[in-house]
Amino acid sequence: MADLTDSVMQSAVITPPSTTPNTRTLPVREDCWSEEATSTLVDAWGRRYVELNRGNLRQKDWQDVADAVNALHGHTKKTHRTDVQCKNRIDTIKKKYKIEKTRVSSSNGTLTSSWPFFERLDALIGSNFAAKKLSTSPKISPKPSPRLSPRIPGSPPVALPLLLPYRRTPPAPTAIVALPQKRPAVDDGDEEEGEESEGEESEGEGEEREGMKRLARALERFGQVYERVEGEKLRQMVELEKQRMQFAKDLEVQRMRMFMDTQVQLEKIKRGKRCSGSSGEASSSS
Repeated sequence: MADLTDSVMQSAVITPPSTTPNTRTLPVREDCWSEEATSTLVDAWGRRYVELNRGNLRQKDWQDVADAVNALHGHTKKTHRTDVQCKNRIDTIKKKYKIEKTRVSSSNGTLTSSWPFFERLDALIGSNFAAKKLSTSPKISPKPSPRLSPRIPGSPPVALPLLLPYRRTPPAPTAIVALPQKRPAVDDGDEEEGEESEGEESEGEGEEREGMKRLARALERFGQVYERVEGEKLRQMVELEKQRMQFAKDLEVQRMRMFMDTQVQLEKIKRGKRCSGSSGEASSSS
């Protein structure tokens, strides 16, 4: 135990304290993005964003964006990106754009952004982003209304504000009612014109009524002709049906006659054979 303690003490004495500054190397993030991969991401997201009418991308859309980025830059495990990583990167880029937009807008055109993605983000979401306006004018506090403080005994009286005399508004002028004007007398010429116009209107109405009557008569005649045609068609159909039934009847009678004639002929043939057979037997027996 004593030997271990001595060795520790010796190492502490021999090793001097380091005088060099602490230059510890920061760990490298697994999801760090290069400028080329970020440019590809902005292009892929921008195309899909415009196709969706500048709406929010769904999970399938983010997966397509990630596939486009991995096709060019995802050759290793460290550079392969997921849809969540692409969405987080776009959110970071939007925040950076808002900062740059506010800085450029507040400079009144004296500053420009050197960020390489500012122009593309401004074309995509610039119309949806409202830059915050910095108010440079000092706020003016409202002037308090004067109030009367209570009088202290022994102090001079406080002057009261003078009230302006009350002004009466002048009475409104009396409305003038316009009396209806008399209708001017109509001379004989106007009366004649009125009678002519009435005559023309009555003549037009008479022609219209006459036209309606002619149309009604024409429709009536058409109905009569149509009724006669339909009646004639029905009569012809009945006549054809009668002829068909008569033909079928005659055909059946003819078939029965032929059948009876055939039976008669067969019966005659049978009788002739019987007679010839009986005559042969008689000759052989004699």
